[in-house]
Amino acid sequence: MKLAIAAMLLAGAALPAAAQDTDWAKVRKEWNAPVAPFTIAGNVHYVGMAGVSAYLITTPKGHILIDGGMEESAAQIAANIQTLGFKLGDVKILLINHAHWDHSGGLAELKRLTGARLLASASDTPGLETGVLDYRPDLIAATPVKVDEAISDGTPIRLGGTTLTTHLTPGHTKGCTSWTMRSGGLDVLFACSLSVADQPLVAGKGYDAAVSDFRASFAKLKGLRADVFLNFHPSGFDMEAKRKRLVAGDKRAFVDAGELRRRVAAAEAGFEAELAAQTK
Repeated sequence: MKLAIAAMLLAGAALPAAAQDTDWAKVRKEWNAPVAPFTIAGNVHYVGMAGVSAYLITTPKGHILIDGGMEESAAQIAANIQTLGFKLGDVKILLINHAHWDHSGGLAELKRLTGARLLASASDTPGLETGVLDYRPDLIAATPVKVDEAISDGTPIRLGGTTLTTHLTPGHTKGCTSWTMRSGGLDVLFACSLSVADQPLVAGKGYDAAVSDFRASFAKLKGLRADVFLNFHPSGFDMEAKRKRLVAGDKRAFVDAGELRRRVAAAEAGFEAELAAQTK
C-alpha cells in the first residue's frame, strides 16, 4: 500500500475513487483481512476487519451493530457476530457513522441477514439510499440501503437497558455521527472520522458549511468524556497494539482517558493545514 493511502487510512479516511496509482483490489483485500472478534469492554465487542471497524453492543433484549464495512465485509461481520456466540436475528438496530462506501457498503446485506432497522442521520440518508454523496462524486459508490429512521443530535438509542447518545459531528460528511455510552463502568466513545479526506473546504464545491462544521465538531468532541476511544478504522485508535495487550492479559488495554484529546488535537491540526493549503 502506498504511503499516501496508509496516511489517509490512519486518519480514518475514505479514499477518492480517482486516487492515482491505487490498486483498489489490493487495498480492499487488505482492509477486509479477517480479525478474530473480541470483547473490548463490558458489552462492547469488535466484529470488524483489519482495516475497517464494526462494533456489536449486546443486551438481553437484542443487539446493536454499528457500521457495515465494505460490500464484501458483510459476510465476515456476520460470521464474527456468530463466532462470539450471538445470533444474527437478535441484532435489532443497525447504525452507521457516515455514508462512505467503506462503512456503508455492507449494510444492505447485513440488514437482510439480521432483519434489523437502520437508523442514520438525516443529512447522510440521501447518500446511503442512493449509494453516492452528491457533493463527493470522486468517491467510490456504495451499495444503496434503505434508512428506516432518521436520528438527530442527542437522540438516545435504547435497547435492553443500554443507551447510546447520538452526537452529530459533521465535516467528514454532512451527517457524520458519533455515539457515547457507558459500558463496564467506562465512558465509551465511537468517534466518527475527523479527517478532511480530500473534502473541498472552500465555498462553491458542494459543502459550503464544511469549515464551520469541522470546527464545531472539534469543539463538541473536546467537551465529551471518553475512557475508551474507538474509531471506524482500527489504525485510528491503535487497535492492533491494544488488542495484543488485551490478549496478553491487560484487561484495561483500551482504557486511555487522554486519547480523545490527543486524537482531536491531531485532527484539528490536520484540518487547519488542509484549509490553509486549499485557500492559499
